[in-house]
Amino acid sequence: MTTEQETEPTGPTGSGAPSTERQPDWWHRDHPTFASLTGFFTGLAFVVLVPGLFIALLHLLVDDDTAEQLFPFVLVTLAVPIGLVIAPRSRRFGIYMLIGMVATALVVGGVAALVLWYMISHEA
Repeated sequence: MTTEQETEPTGPTGSGAPSTERQPDWWHRDHPTFASLTGFFTGLAFVVLVPGLFIALLHLLVDDDTAEQLFPFVLVTLAVPIGLVIAPRSRRFGIYMLIGMVATALVVGGVAALVLWYMISHEA
């Protein structure tokens, strides 16, 4: 441990008195796999939930034809992980979020292609 981690955090006034707020423990603050795991699974959830919630909201607000025309705007949400990669403090989280998104998309696309191939080839 470094000496920075051994000292008690100070309050917002900087008076040297310990802060009464609970500070994040070592696991959440400095562990190298915490940001990686949370980023990966956030990317996985992002790919699954965001498009589904977006189209559900569009179907509630507008008619079906307009919702189908507006659905490509869900790609604007890709600015979130790109912004996380650009910011130095959240770069590791953003990179693993992108990895989780790409891995999920590849798995879903691969399984869909395999099922489609199976259904077409065994239909005859």
